[in-house]
Amino acid sequence: MEVLLEAKDAVDWTYRGEGAANLVLAYIGSSPSFVGKVLRVHKVSTTVSECETALTALTIHECLLWKEIDDLVLAPTREIAEHLYVQHVMCPLLGPEHVDSGTCVFVAKEFLEAVERNVLSQRPSWRVNDAKANTQCESALLLSDLSVFPHSALKDEFCISVEIKPKCGFLPTSRYIADENYVKRCITRFKMHQALKLHQGKISNISEYDPLDLFSGSLERVDKAMKDLLFTPQNNLRVFLNGSLIFGGSGGVADSTSCLNEELLEEALKCVILAEDGIRTTTFLHLVAEAVSRPGLLDRLLKVQKLDKLDIEGAIHAYYNVISQPCPICRVLKEDKKKLSERYTSLHSDPLSKSLRIVKEYLIAATAKDLSIMISFRPTEKRFMGSSNDIVSLKSNSQCFEYKASFIDLDMKPLKKMAYYFELDQKIVRHYSQMVKSNIYSERVASIKDTLHHEQTSAVEDVSHTRDSSVIGA
Repeated sequence: MEVLLEAKDAVDWTYRGEGAANLVLAYIGSSPSFVGKVLRVHKVSTTVSECETALTALTIHECLLWKEIDDLVLAPTREIAEHLYVQHVMCPLLGPEHVDSGTCVFVAKEFLEAVERNVLSQRPSWRVNDAKANTQCESALLLSDLSVFPHSALKDEFCISVEIKPKCGFLPTSRYIADENYVKRCITRFKMHQALKLHQGKISNISEYDPLDLFSGSLERVDKAMKDLLFTPQNNLRVFLNGSLIFGGSGGVADSTSCLNEELLEEALKCVILAEDGIRTTTFLHLVAEAVSRPGLLDRLLKVQKLDKLDIEGAIHAYYNVISQPCPICRVLKEDKKKLSERYTSLHSDPLSKSLRIVKEYLIAATAKDLSIMISFRPTEKRFMGSSNDIVSLKSNSQCFEYKASFIDLDMKPLKKMAYYFELDQKIVRHYSQMVKSNIYSERVASIKDTLHHEQTSAVEDVSHTRDSSVIGA
């Protein structure tokens, strides 16, 4: 980390996007050290006071959790610990060929303050209200810009990249899921969360995307998943052409402008996809589906996601074992439903080593459920198919593409967020269940109204018929 980014360097970094935890900046300057790189800068909640914003190293209980990784436990700052987490934990699990753990670089406070000012107008307003750049950080993470094809030698070649946030690709089966939350076994977390986000105003339309389609291994279902993402991208789909965003949002909800973006995407794909007007986007989505469906990539990701064996409804009890606090969940359950609380007795009887493993695996799985996949494509001739990169071809036009897939946004989840995860999970299920009941009620009311209207209409017709008959008889 010999490099120090200062206030004067801020003009060379432009807004690329952001997630809940980080701002992503793309380099637009000329320094060979940074060309083809992006910088991830930690954010902090706008409601946190300045004295609380410094990212400290791991807490005592986190040190206990990750004690098998010396470098991680001994990291002097939180940002360095997170870099080591990617390097030592996520990279071996997801495959080094698919993970860039990056390099930590020093950043001056003045650099971060200047960046915060420069990108303010480009950030979504709701993101601005939620968080800002953490100017107390001493370092940031320098990563390869995966929206451009790595090690490109030709200036005139085109690279098209897609960023997908797949979310959780399986339905939980844990016996610790409460009976009243049975819907979690039937409906994906993503689809349930859509209802809450719509209620909160974070999205304007419910997405038809279902992660189970993407993870199915069926090309037909993966194609459907890609089309659903295109129709309502939100923050789950973005497309770049030579590093420039041409479809999707820069930091959150994008569905309100998707129509305009689809037109731009169709036009931009002219230089990459050999197809007639109106079908280039569909052809491109099929290209992505072909790459995603290849064995290995999503299979590996799903395996890591499934480290969450007990669901948060089981893991939360192990968490309170780890931090040596009485379990408030059990206290509430015992007051309301004694039989249900007995389901968790065995968890609180587990040795500490087992509780640590449960919580650690849950947090690793949480990273895997929240990451993104970046896939970069560039056209190639068949005669160059000896490339070390993967090759995918389109049957419709016989085009061949080199592609490289990478996992990004591999943030280490703080141990203290376990309680938040549990509360959010319950809120999502509760709201979805209420919405379903409300819809059923509305449908029943509509049905009753239709029945009453039909009966009233029939009665009027009967009276009219009787009156007409009387007149005729007279």
